[in-house]
Amino acid sequence: MTGPERPVIVLFGSSFVQYSFSNGGWGAILADVYARKADIVMRGYQGWNSRRALEVIDKIFPKDAKVQPSLVIVYFGGNDSIWKHSSGLGPHVPLDEYIENMRKIALHIESLSNETRLIMISCPPVNEEVLRKSKSGALANMVRTNETCKRYSDACIKLCQELKIEAVDLFHIIQKKDDWATTCIMPDGIHLTEEGSKLLVTEIFQVIKNAKWEPSLYWKSLPTEFGEDSDYYLVAPDGKSTINPSDWTYHRNIRWD
Repeated sequence: MTGPERPVIVLFGSSFVQYSFSNGGWGAILADVYARKADIVMRGYQGWNSRRALEVIDKIFPKDAKVQPSLVIVYFGGNDSIWKHSSGLGPHVPLDEYIENMRKIALHIESLSNETRLIMISCPPVNEEVLRKSKSGALANMVRTNETCKRYSDACIKLCQELKIEAVDLFHIIQKKDDWATTCIMPDGIHLTEEGSKLLVTEIFQVIKNAKWEPSLYWKSLPTEFGEDSDYYLVAPDGKSTINPSDWTYHRNIRWD
């Protein structure tokens, strides 16, 4: 921890999280909006499924850590939903096991502290046409369809309802755009573009804003670190005071709510 203690928001998941700080991704957007308000910590692991996450969750989120996260945003499901390989190797996790793995992950995170909150993101759709035509060695032997993505997404949302956990139904949110397969999904057919990330962030902000959490983690409700006036800021036109830029947001192309 560097400087005064801020809320810590951890993004935990597979490549969906690991890539989220690249190319205008949703993690980068959160880090920008929460600048000087909360620390966004990325714990993304390319290729992971819920089974692998559960193996090491005690190391990623130790219960005896001095500082526990205020919020954890979790995503697993895409790799789990890939069809089972005949060799028995690979990321596939049967649906029933996936549900129980996600339950255990959720209960572990919620046990970290009385003020640790949780949001789960469900499996998004994929561009099936792109995946069918892929010449990638890694993707060529992968079978991933929107039928299975929906099953895993629905299961995640149902579990969140059961456990009274906040959730983002990304499978259906993405498909609200008519051209989602090309505008919201990267050329790999799997991960989110900048446009897809914007849709996700909009939904995350709405969840946080509407959640009845005390204290609130909505970005507009959090104080700006060292936001007080200073004689060292730019001098105002009156020549007698300075202009406090602490909460300026003019650099953002989107005025986030």
